[in-house]
Amino acid sequence: MDYSSANMSLWNIIIQLGLIAGVILLSQFLRSKLSFVRKSMMPVAVLGGFILLILKYLGVAKLDAELLEMLVYHCIALGFIAMSLRTTGGQKSRGGQRIGLRSGALIVSTYLVQGVAGLIITMGLAYTFMPGLFKAAGLLLPMGYGQGPGQANNIGGSYETMGFTGGQSFGLAIAASGYLCACIVGVIMLNILSHRHKITPRNESKGSRDLSVGFFQDNNELPVSDSIDRLSVQFALILLVYLLTYLLTKALAGGVTALAPGLTDTVNTLLWGFNFVVGSAVAMLVRLLLNKAQKSKIIEHQYQNNYLLNRLSGFFFDIMIVAGISAINMEELSGLWLPFVLLSLAGAVLTWLHLRWVCKKLYPDYYYEGLISMYGMLTGTIGSGILLLREMDPEFSTPAANNLLTGSSFAIIFGAPILVLVSLAPKSDLLCLATLCIAAVYLVLLVLLIFKAGGKKQGAEEK
Repeated sequence: MDYSSANMSLWNIIIQLGLIAGVILLSQFLRSKLSFVRKSMMPVAVLGGFILLILKYLGVAKLDAELLEMLVYHCIALGFIAMSLRTTGGQKSRGGQRIGLRSGALIVSTYLVQGVAGLIITMGLAYTFMPGLFKAAGLLLPMGYGQGPGQANNIGGSYETMGFTGGQSFGLAIAASGYLCACIVGVIMLNILSHRHKITPRNESKGSRDLSVGFFQDNNELPVSDSIDRLSVQFALILLVYLLTYLLTKALAGGVTALAPGLTDTVNTLLWGFNFVVGSAVAMLVRLLLNKAQKSKIIEHQYQNNYLLNRLSGFFFDIMIVAGISAINMEELSGLWLPFVLLSLAGAVLTWLHLRWVCKKLYPDYYYEGLISMYGMLTGTIGSGILLLREMDPEFSTPAANNLLTGSSFAIIFGAPILVLVSLAPKSDLLCLATLCIAAVYLVLLVLLIFKAGGKKQGAEEK
C-alpha cells in the first residue's frame, strides 16, 4: 500500500478533518480574545464554519463536498444516539406523552406555513412578472427549510424532470439559505433575548454550574481503574448502536421494496434521511436492555456515563455544523434570484412568527428554548436547532432537545400527505391551486390539534 501523499484516498479524510479542527481552534481563540465576537453569542462551530466557507471561496482551502456531506449526515445521527443513551433525562415537560405528538404537529404545521407561502409567491410571479416560472417551485421552501438538503435535492431533481430547469440547484440553494438563516437569524435572536434578559447565555452561567463528583458520574459506574477507559466504552456503545441502526434501516428498506415497490423511493428516502430517529429509538432500546441487565445482575456496573455522552454529542454536533456550513454552495441560480430571495425572506420571517405564536402555548415552561431550537431546526436542520439550544441549555436540562427528536418521529406520520401534495402539484395548474387550498386546510387542522390536545390553556406570556 502507498502511504505517501500521492494516495489521496488514504490522506483525504485526515486533511478535511484537520481543516475542520483548525478552524474550530481558531474560532475558539477569536471568541476568547475578541469581546465583540464573544458578546455576539455566535457559537464557535458557526464561526468556524463561516471561516472555512470563506477560505473555500478564496481558494485557500480545497474542500471535499461529498465527504463534508457524509460528515453532516453521520454526525447528526451519532450526536442523537449519544444523547439517547444517557441514563437520566431532563425535566419532564408539561403535557406528558402528548408533547411528542403536539411537537410533531407543530413541525408539520410549519412545513405547511412555508409551503403555502412558497406557492403564493411562485404562482404570483408565474402569473405576473415571470410567466415561465415553474409554479410548484414554492414547495421547495418547506423541503429546503423544513426537511433539509436531502429532500430539497430529491424533490428539486424530480421537478427538473417535470420541466423546472435548474430545479435541483434551486432546491439545494434554498436549503443552504435556510441553513444560513438558522445560524445568522438564530444568533441575532439569541442576542436580542439576552439583551432583554429573557435568557441566560452559556458564558454567563458557567460560574454557577455544579462541579461535584455527581456531575461527572453516577453511582455504580465502571470503576476508573478498570482495564478499559470510560470514554472508549461510550464510543463503543455509540458505534454499536449506529451499526444496529444501519442494519435495522436496511432491513426495513428491503421490506418496503419487497412488499410495496411503488412506495420504495418515498419511504426509503424518509428512512435513510431520518436515520437519526431510528438511531435514537435503537439507542433507547439498548439503554433499556442495559438497565434491565443491571437490575437482573447480568452486568455489575452501569456502562453509560452521562457527562461523557453529553461531551460526545457536543463533539459530533460541532463537527456537523462546521462541515454543513462550509459545504454550502450558492451557485447555478441564474435567472431565479427573485423567487429565491422572496422565498428565503418569507421562510425566515413566517417561520419565526408561526413558531413564536404556537410555542408560547406548547412550551410554557421553557418557551425560549423551545422556540429557538425549533426555529433552528425548521429553517436549517435538526443539528442547527441543537446548536442554538446549546447556547442557552448546554446540558440539555430542558426537554427542548428531546422534543426535536420525538416531534420529528411524529412528523414523519403527519407529513406523509405533504409528500403526496408535492408530487401532484406540478402536474397541472389546477392541481397546483388545489394543493395550495388543501395545504391551508390541513394547516388549520394541525393548529387546532396542537391547541386542543394540550387541554386547558396555560400559556406563558412574554414579558
